[in-house]
Amino acid sequence: MTLDAADLTRLDRAHIIHPYLPGTATERVVMTEGAGCRLTDSEGRGYLDATGGLWLAQVGHGRTELADVAHEQMKKLEYFTSFWEFSNDRAIELAARLAALAPDPLNHVYFTSGGSEGNEAAIKMARYYHHRRGESSRTWVLARSKAYHGVGYGGGSATGFPVYHEGFAPMMPHVSHLTPPWPYRTELYDGQDPTDFLIRELEERIAEIGPGNIAAMIGEPIMGVGGMLVPPADYWPRVREVLDRHGILLIFDEVVTAYGRVGEWFAAQYFGVTPDIIVTAKGITSGYVPLGALLVGDHVAEVLLRDHGFPMGYTYNGHPVATAVALANLDIIEKEGLLGRATSLGAFLHAELESQLGDLPVVGEIRSVGMMLAVELVADRATRAPLPLNPERMPHDVIRRETGVIVRDSAHSLVLSPPLIMTEADAKEAAAALRGVLERTAPTGQIRSA
Repeated sequence: MTLDAADLTRLDRAHIIHPYLPGTATERVVMTEGAGCRLTDSEGRGYLDATGGLWLAQVGHGRTELADVAHEQMKKLEYFTSFWEFSNDRAIELAARLAALAPDPLNHVYFTSGGSEGNEAAIKMARYYHHRRGESSRTWVLARSKAYHGVGYGGGSATGFPVYHEGFAPMMPHVSHLTPPWPYRTELYDGQDPTDFLIRELEERIAEIGPGNIAAMIGEPIMGVGGMLVPPADYWPRVREVLDRHGILLIFDEVVTAYGRVGEWFAAQYFGVTPDIIVTAKGITSGYVPLGALLVGDHVAEVLLRDHGFPMGYTYNGHPVATAVALANLDIIEKEGLLGRATSLGAFLHAELESQLGDLPVVGEIRSVGMMLAVELVADRATRAPLPLNPERMPHDVIRRETGVIVRDSAHSLVLSPPLIMTEADAKEAAAALRGVLERTAPTGQIRSA
């Protein structure tokens, strides 16, 4: 059966429940092809993917070498369980590869199918680690407002947006949210140095809960959904020192930031901090197949592996096809020098955004690390009041409809996380597209017609 664009839209509306899309919405953009940074929809319209899907298309779309690897692996061994004593060669190879790339002593790997599963596992690991060591009272998890840790029960409870809790309560108990590191929002810190304020708050919260009751702190090194919030350089080292002093584990949620996005294999390396657990997914396969991997410190793994081991597993732990694709994806990132390209092209794109947007009244701040960029929108540059947004005519929607450039709205910011293979011409096109819409955007949030 051959379906045209109208058929696909009709069937989509009839049968698919989309995340965050109300049933009254009629618009659909049905993608059918991808190559590099470009996408094509069912009506034949082309797009520039400046979001990397959901922050993950590190090597770009349509890489036939990854499809070939999946095909060959499926012919050889499509699946077998990795529970108990069972394993497969590709999962073993990938685990060894990741351990070599990760900071010491993160030498153990626990596979999942994605980021939400990974954060669930990390929270359970942290609690179980303390339980095994005779400190079962350590059940609390510290997180931050505007954090995003997936939509599972534990990770969703650690997520710091009310919209992800409303209607799903009661959430997991013993989660406490702290102020996020968002230097642009100076009003959050009572006129103090942001890191000084945040460390003082952390110490006070630990004292309030009791250090012997806290299992871990979980945090994105750079807060993606919160609007690409980049902490001060001294933030994570000082957080690490406080947590170490109180025996609290540090979990880095690197679902977005790992595998070259910030110009290093892991943002932990960028910030010079080694957490106890790193949660990864997304860019590990560039989205070609679902896969996630937790990198676990030796001291944590040794405790988890005692007695009967860690009593938690997913059907697709260490899936041979997914791990084979991940190995090939890491090969491409290495051979094409995409870590360095994330740094150089990210700086080029940042400069283009500054050049195109820096004079616009609705642009408050442009921030970036590697190929993670955000343009924060304001109603007033002096007061930094957030730009009011009209759900019927959001800037990112207008940009896509008018120019074919896909960016994402996150917390009053337009965020860009393009494939690491983006060209300078692509970067210029993306910046110009933002300019063409934002220069018509009033402080009220209204966007004039082109």
